[in-house]
Amino acid sequence: DNMPGWCLIESDPGIFTEMLLGFGVSGAQVEEIWSLDAGSFQHLQPIHGLIFLFKWLQDDQPSGVVVTDRQDIFFARQVVNNACATQAILSILLNLKHADIDIGPTLTNFKGLCEHLDFETRGLCLAHQTEIRNVHNSFARPMFFEFDIPTIATVEDAYHFVGFVPINGKIFELDGLREGPIEVADIPQGGSWLEVAGPIIEARMQRYSAGEIHFNLMAVVSDRQRNYERQIAMLLQEPSLLGAVDLQIEIANLESGVQFEKEKKIRYKEEHQRRRTSYVPFIMELLRQLGETGQLMDIYNRARNRAVQTATFKMFEQNK
Repeated sequence: DNMPGWCLIESDPGIFTEMLLGFGVSGAQVEEIWSLDAGSFQHLQPIHGLIFLFKWLQDDQPSGVVVTDRQDIFFARQVVNNACATQAILSILLNLKHADIDIGPTLTNFKGLCEHLDFETRGLCLAHQTEIRNVHNSFARPMFFEFDIPTIATVEDAYHFVGFVPINGKIFELDGLREGPIEVADIPQGGSWLEVAGPIIEARMQRYSAGEIHFNLMAVVSDRQRNYERQIAMLLQEPSLLGAVDLQIEIANLESGVQFEKEKKIRYKEEHQRRRTSYVPFIMELLRQLGETGQLMDIYNRARNRAVQTATFKMFEQNK
């Protein structure tokens, strides 16, 4: 009952990328996946893990074997509500060993603190980890008004994040609501783990009713701006089979990619700032001035008349 609160997090690559920066991670970002076709992953390589959002079902069975004795996998149980977004991304980062990505001191210290603890105790440690929780909660939308009315959560409202990650030749689903990591598939020798993971996630979607479309899939990838800049440096420093004109075209394309990624990072920061801004004072002042100048009731009456006309038209269309 005394657990610190965690807010709900939107499934948005900009939010998750900003969250990585807040944790102190460098060299990584999050991208949305629009298709499970193998070719759709190619331009995002290397992909280090997948974050999957889906509707949680009470009696949903694991998609593989739950293992509780793997010391080479970092896994923590989810012991507080709404922490699954952070737990999904941490489940990827804390199992990651890649030259492109530095997880930073905050996550390194957290991992070292609870590396030898059991899964449940790790979850408790995370729930009380102030730095991580504060970053998570910084993405809460401002509460404009507070109502002292109890709400009833339903199964329809419950959405959940999990992580998929390749570890030592196997694919694991890391779901903090399970007893341990779920071993879902072997990765063929020399094969791509994404070609195996795609059909598994697609099969998960097929379990739901035909009208259910509330899924989201994101990938943790290496910083794309750095990748483009690294490719440019290689083209400039090393001999190339490309002709002079083709070389300049390739460099121009990569520079365009660098610019696109820079602009995207600026946009993510601006969107994050807007999420944290309360516009209530502006709205209240606007309403006050409209009232003082005698415009408010006229605007209200016109809006009400449009609403009545729209409702009447809809009823007419339904009764045809």
